[in-house]
Amino acid sequence: MQTIAPLWLWATFVVIVLTSLFIDFVVLRKQGAHDIGVKEALNWSLVWVALSFLFNGLFWWAVHDSTGSTALANQKSLEFLTGYLIEKSLAVDNIFVFLLVFTYFAVPSAYQKRVLMIGIVGAIVLRTVMILVGGWLLAHFHWILYLFGAFLILTGVKMWWAAGKEPSLDDNPALKLLRRVLPVSKRFDGEKFWTIEDGRRIATPLLMVICLVALTDVIFAVDSIPAIFAITTDPFIVLTSNVFAILGLRAMYFLLAAVAAKFHLLNYGLAVILVFIGTKMCLVDIYKVPVSVSLGVVVGILALTMLASLRTSVRTRT
Repeated sequence: MQTIAPLWLWATFVVIVLTSLFIDFVVLRKQGAHDIGVKEALNWSLVWVALSFLFNGLFWWAVHDSTGSTALANQKSLEFLTGYLIEKSLAVDNIFVFLLVFTYFAVPSAYQKRVLMIGIVGAIVLRTVMILVGGWLLAHFHWILYLFGAFLILTGVKMWWAAGKEPSLDDNPALKLLRRVLPVSKRFDGEKFWTIEDGRRIATPLLMVICLVALTDVIFAVDSIPAIFAITTDPFIVLTSNVFAILGLRAMYFLLAAVAAKFHLLNYGLAVILVFIGTKMCLVDIYKVPVSVSLGVVVGILALTMLASLRTSVRTRT
């Protein structure tokens, strides 16, 4: 697996991620369990987006400095931006599922922050492994691109078919299995995953929630990681755009949870994006869609879907 990023930029990326996690787990944890309002979520979302754009600027400079090519630096930074937007948009579907899980278990909003923090760490580790394995497979077996593309098209069709339907966890096989394996308390014990009842140590509902959140990220990683390989096969761009999208997931959750009903058509847009990306992968040896076109399609579909959601919701209220 070849990458254009110099070693010092890899080290810088690792330092940024570790510093971000330190702020989340040490600094912000001192605040304790508390409700995160829209204003706080919006401010943190802007911080994460700004950090991602600053890193992309640093990436552009590093490529330009090492190659002396402005055109190549522009292309690589555009690949990062496109991958970041794709992963960010697909993360919206994760958020809707997280909202479903939290609602089903009636998790107090003050406890949701810790679940998301742990979920983010798990997602970073999981996706790093999957990206490295996927990159190795693509480097040795080019035909896997067609498999990824077909899978994304099928996933997009399935997402379109499921959009607008009321999701439910009642028949979730993973949840049924967890309940059989683990004795679970009927009450929360603060932010603890384990509690003592009748002299024995049993799981709290919060442990069930973190298990389902982890399972959800595994499922969505299988969808989202092939999508970014349609933009670039450079492992540095794939990994960094993925991780930066994940780092802002917690703030993005609390922001979108407050306005989720307003963007009720968003899943249809995400379905179209997946079909487009899957088709792009399947046609890679016939016609290579420019990265700028891919970026325009993704941004255009998201903008149209969000605008249509807002217009139809206003019409419904009137």
